Amino acid sequence: MRILHLALALAAVPAMAALVVAGGRALKGSESKVTVDQIDPIADTVPDQDTGAAPREPATSAILAPAAPQPPKPVVHSRAIDPNIVAPPELPTGELERVEPRAPLSDLALAGPPKPHKSKMPDGREGTKLFQPVASAAGMIQAKDYSVTVSGIDIVRADETCSDEGKSWACGARARTAFRAFLRGRTVACAVPPQSGRGTNSTECWVGNKDVGEWLVENGWARAAQGGPYVEAGDKARAAKKGIFGAAPNLGGLTALPAATAPAPAAPASILPAEDSTVTPPADQPAPGQ
Repeated sequence: MRILHLALALAAVPAMAALVVAGGRALKGSESKVTVDQIDPIADTVPDQDTGAAPREPATSAILAPAAPQPPKPVVHSRAIDPNIVAPPELPTGELERVEPRAPLSDLALAGPPKPHKSKMPDGREGTKLFQPVASAAGMIQAKDYSVTVSGIDIVRADETCSDEGKSWACGARARTAFRAFLRGRTVACAVPPQSGRGTNSTECWVGNKDVGEWLVENGWARAAQGGPYVEAGDKARAAKKGIFGAAPNLGGLTALPAATAPAPAAPASILPAEDSTVTPPADQPAPGQ
C-alpha cells in the first residue's frame, strides 16, 4: 500500500505543474491594454475656423470650482438674558478714587513675627494668651519670651522644704508638680500687654474661667499675700491642712531598692603598653596568641 501511495503522489506532481502553467497563460491573455490620448490644450481652446464648428469645452471644465466661503455662524447661547431684566451695573462717569489697602487676614502675611493673641479676661481687661506654659515653681509660668508670676500669692520655691512633726519634706517640689498637673499644657491667659515680653510680670492669670492664684491658695500650694484677695481662701486651706500645710506624703507604698549584697566589681587592669612595649591583659582574659 505504501508503494501505491508513493506512486500516485509522484504522478500528481507533473499534473499540478501543468495546471499552474495553463492558468498563468490564461490570465496573461485576458489583460486589457489602456491607451492614454494626449490632450492638446491649444486645440481644446481655439475653435476650428475652417469647419465652422462650435468650440469644444476644455478638458479641465470637469474640475469643480472651489466653494465660496460661508459666513460665520452666529453664536447661540445656552441661556438668553433679557437686558431689560438683567442689566450690568452702571459705572461712575467720574474718576476712580484709590482707597487704603485692607488689613491682612492673619499675622502670617506680615513681615515680622506674629504678635501674641489678645483675649478678654473674665473681669473685662485685655490679656494675652500664653501657649504651652511651663511651671518653674508653683505660681511661676514660663512661655516663650514671657515670665509671669501670679499676683496675690507668696510663691513656694521649688527647693523649699516644710516640717511635719520634726521631719522635713520637699514641699516646694511637690507644689510645683501639683501646679504642672493643673496646667497640663493648657493655654493660660494673663493680664499682660502683648509686647511686654523678656521680663518678669506679676499679674492675674486664668485657665478658662478659673483664677490660677485662687486655685493655688485654696489647695494649699501657695500662701496668700497679706492684704491680697486670697486671704480667706488661705485661712481655709491652712485650717484644712491642705498642700504645704498638711502632712508629708506617705511613701511607704513604694518598693525600696534592693540592697547591694555583693561588692562592686573592680576596675579592669590597664591594657596599655608598658614602657618595654609589653601588653598585660586583665586577669579574666587570656593572653593573646603569639
